[in-house]
Amino acid sequence: MTDDTLPHDLRLSIGRLARRLRAQKADDSISDSQFSVLASLQWHGDCTIGSLSESEKVTPPSMNRTVNALEAAGYVARASAPDDGRKVVVSLTAAGRDLVQQTALQRDAWFVERLRALDPAQRAALEAAAPVIKELAES
Repeated sequence: MTDDTLPHDLRLSIGRLARRLRAQKADDSISDSQFSVLASLQWHGDCTIGSLSESEKVTPPSMNRTVNALEAAGYVARASAPDDGRKVVVSLTAAGRDLVQQTALQRDAWFVERLRALDPAQRAALEAAAPVIKELAES
């Protein structure tokens, strides 16, 4: 790989790997964006539609449609905000928490299986690259 091809090859490879990981879900009927909302609620706790739309970089009407679908599936619930009854707060249900946890376990298992198939030198290279990849992802 040359300096000219490295960015292209890494971008394609990381993108493909991310898609393969995202495909590992405990419920195939929900979209990646719907799962992202569930994971955000798991990570950050209860949120308003506005804060969810900001964090997911979508419009409030789009987020409302996403939340409607997740609510219909039983993964989230809505309630009035305790400090302002005009605001709606979205929270994970037990089924939503279970889906996030089961999906994480499924994704980890998928990844572990692939890592075990690598030879020790390949695994060592990935271990060395992991902090760099994390830094790039967080930049």
